[in-house]
Amino acid sequence: MRLRGEQLKTLAQAQGVTRDQLAAAVQRTGLEGDAALSAVRNWLNGRDHPRCKSSDIAKLAQAAGCAPKDIAVFVSRVRFHRGSPRKARLLVDLVRGKSVDQARTLLAFNTKRAALNVKKALDAAVADALQFEADETRLVVSECAVDDGPRIKRFQPKDRGRAHPILKRLAHITVGVAEKTGGKRRGR
Repeated sequence: MRLRGEQLKTLAQAQGVTRDQLAAAVQRTGLEGDAALSAVRNWLNGRDHPRCKSSDIAKLAQAAGCAPKDIAVFVSRVRFHRGSPRKARLLVDLVRGKSVDQARTLLAFNTKRAALNVKKALDAAVADALQFEADETRLVVSECAVDDGPRIKRFQPKDRGRAHPILKRLAHITVGVAEKTGGKRRGR
């Protein structure tokens, strides 16, 4: 779960909640006084330092008078996917910005190897969102990324004592879903 700072900022301003009140709401062990105020300032500006926990998001949502699903992006990662990041990025680019139903359909009928792990990450993110009473019909794939993982190094023996290197690339796939806010629904 990640906090959407801009969304929290607009909701807090609409309710008339100040940064000091938000900082008082998230005070816990290790995050007290000026540290809590500094953390809230960072979160409102889009920085995730210190890491915002799901309990912090719930307390911020309660202080701002909204539900946690309104200010959070539900993120899931599949680490060490056995495939190159370049090939996985093709799938991630395909589903970015689509509704969850459209993304699942695209991934279910795609023949690429990475489609299975992208679908797993998407399903895990949707399950996290459903725990916080998010409406599945309004969920949208908001963020997707594929990062380079480690490389497995192998060698292919060749003639006259030579060896050609083989790099088996791994990837880390990240998928995040958020509930669509405002606007009209388009029917297709």
